[in-house]
Amino acid sequence: GCHSLAITDAQRDRHPPKIELFNDYIFMLYRGIYQPEDDLLFEHLQISMFVGINILITIHAKDSMSIAHLFSAEGEKYLGKSPITLALRIFHYSCGIYLKKSFEFEDKLESLEDQFQLGGDDKMMQEITLYRSRLTKLKRTFSYHSNIGSELKILVTDDTTLINQTELHTVIDVHERIERLLSLSQMYYDICSDLINGYLSVTSHQLNATMRLLTVITAIFIPLGFLAGIYGMNFEHIPELKVTYGYYYLLGFIALMVTGLIIFFKKKRWL
Repeated sequence: GCHSLAITDAQRDRHPPKIELFNDYIFMLYRGIYQPEDDLLFEHLQISMFVGINILITIHAKDSMSIAHLFSAEGEKYLGKSPITLALRIFHYSCGIYLKKSFEFEDKLESLEDQFQLGGDDKMMQEITLYRSRLTKLKRTFSYHSNIGSELKILVTDDTTLINQTELHTVIDVHERIERLLSLSQMYYDICSDLINGYLSVTSHQLNATMRLLTVITAIFIPLGFLAGIYGMNFEHIPELKVTYGYYYLLGFIALMVTGLIIFFKKKRWL
């Protein structure tokens, strides 16, 4: 019979994908697909498989697309194969769905890259951040699946009779698909991160330019306000107020000061 701990793991709602070898069967638990949606959104389905020499038991809470495919016109040719071959075909078909949706997302990502070059906005930033979050979850799933693929390759060369050299090609194909998915998800994640970092850098640069301009304006008007404050005081005796052309002298001095400050800031490349 099946080990009690394996049965317990199979009955859990969520458990990290894994593979275990027992005396007369292989226990494999992976994250299948109930319903794929657009933009890397998947309704996942935990599938547990007990693979013996002459038996294959699958446990899943909902209908599995990959298992249903075996009973379609395209997949029924595998029904007469060994249990391990059936299990590998189920895994293989799930990887195919992941790949198809990943390639569809790649087109969307290229479009977003082009839009970012023309000028991004906060809405696009939120969209990219959402994709990066989904890619983080997919990377974790594919990493677990990659471990399963590696273990399957090891089992082919071991002494177990549950899987042999005739399944080697299928095992290698499944493992290569998983590795490709892991590589693609990492690449898409890096692209999303680069877009986010690029947008933040541009936004920060624009903010710095705005703050620099405000600083220049403040630096120009502080001395003007100082002069206006001095000669706007309501003292009865302010000697400069008796100068015949004092008002024009002050305006000229202010204009000269403003011009000098503008030239200074331009030389400093603040304007």
